Amino acid sequence: MNQREDSIFPMEEALEMMFVFGASGEILYANAAAKKKLEYGDELCGKYIYDVFPNTFQASGGGFQTEYPFGHTPRNLVAYRSNLTCFPVEARILSVREAEDQYICMANDILEKEFLSREVEQVREEARQALKVKSEFVANVTHELRTPVNGVLGNVRELMDDVTDEHTLKALRLIERCCGDMNKIINNILDFSKLEAGKFTLEPRRFHFRNMLDYVKSHHLNKITEKGLGFFMTVSPQVPEYIIGDELRIVQILNNLLSNALKFTSVGKITVEVIRTARVNDRMELFFIVKDTGIGVDKADRDKLFQSFSQVDASISRKYGGTGLGLNICKQLVELMGGTIEVESEKNKGSTFSFSIWSGVCEEDETTLSQDNDTKASLTMHASPGSDGEEEEVKTYGTPENLRTLKRNLSKLILCVEMENWEKAEMFMETVRQLTEGAPREVSRKALRLKMAIQKENYDKTAAEFHELESLLEVQP
Repeated sequence: MNQREDSIFPMEEALEMMFVFGASGEILYANAAAKKKLEYGDELCGKYIYDVFPNTFQASGGGFQTEYPFGHTPRNLVAYRSNLTCFPVEARILSVREAEDQYICMANDILEKEFLSREVEQVREEARQALKVKSEFVANVTHELRTPVNGVLGNVRELMDDVTDEHTLKALRLIERCCGDMNKIINNILDFSKLEAGKFTLEPRRFHFRNMLDYVKSHHLNKITEKGLGFFMTVSPQVPEYIIGDELRIVQILNNLLSNALKFTSVGKITVEVIRTARVNDRMELFFIVKDTGIGVDKADRDKLFQSFSQVDASISRKYGGTGLGLNICKQLVELMGGTIEVESEKNKGSTFSFSIWSGVCEEDETTLSQDNDTKASLTMHASPGSDGEEEEVKTYGTPENLRTLKRNLSKLILCVEMENWEKAEMFMETVRQLTEGAPREVSRKALRLKMAIQKENYDKTAAEFHELESLLEVQP
């Protein structure tokens, strides 16, 4: 094979159409794909570029004229076959460096690609329409269901005021509970449908944060204590009285997590903790921890928790009920608020759900908060009696006194862990957490992770989180 044939061979075997034309526009060489696609056969050589692309190239004197920008960027053109039928191509036409009066055209037939693209767009549009119809159907059905359920509930409650027979009252209470459960399912399906259709919008406004938590607590307190469980709720003093956010949806998330905790916990306690972890301009991150001592979940099954219509296994649904929508809705609501939700759990050792949200800050309330912080804080500092200046030094993260006190408490904490005195370790951890208020985000987050590991009484994880926090603090003077 000579040099000329050797250089042409790769072009000849190419799957895309390739041909070379000169300054006159005459096609000097065409590969097999070009001859076949354009249906000229060997007669393609001798034809002109404006025979193949008449919309882009025109004959002009002894050559051609075009506005086509030669270069490596692909352009969509229309190629004409020998029978004057046409098809779309994606083409690149380059000047041959070794011969300035020659050009090479490389083109791919995109007829099938365009057809499939139209098909995909049609399927996508049909899917959008089907989703719209489904969402409207679900919304209509849930609204229609709510009316008779509320009618039954109202009549049952009227009857309960008049009935004195204990057996009948028991039956009426069961009906009332079933109606309440049905309303929860209806609300979940409606919320899920809105979220899935992308029609769910948050309604942020200014509200009293602690009053909201009191409402949540009062809603669950009786049910939790009736079951013989302990219930504890704590809020960091750094969380302001008022925040700007969607109160209804924050309540919905907490209610769902607390209902799950109650459902799956028969012995022990349920705790809720709220901490402010970051502040950026007029926005702040709030971190919520909901911990229970219930049945827990295997590591392999954790991912199922946040899937729609999903339970860990069928026995869960049979024994405890539920649609499997609650946690999926929580996840989507948290993400709409700019946060994330996670779970740490171990079979038969309880679960810890933690989620963060970003909310707006009310400047006037933030000023009041900074003035009242000393009265709200319950931290006992290692300062000289009556020495307010030294106490402030301890409270302010990053000061030499603060870091010394922090490291002392961490040393005592890890000693308690080594001795498996978890209750005392939690006490030192609370001091550590308050000493790290106002710290950079990575420090405060690591302190939170350490606290969660201690609450789970997980030695390996506690040791790992402790060493990571200690390493972060080592960079401080």
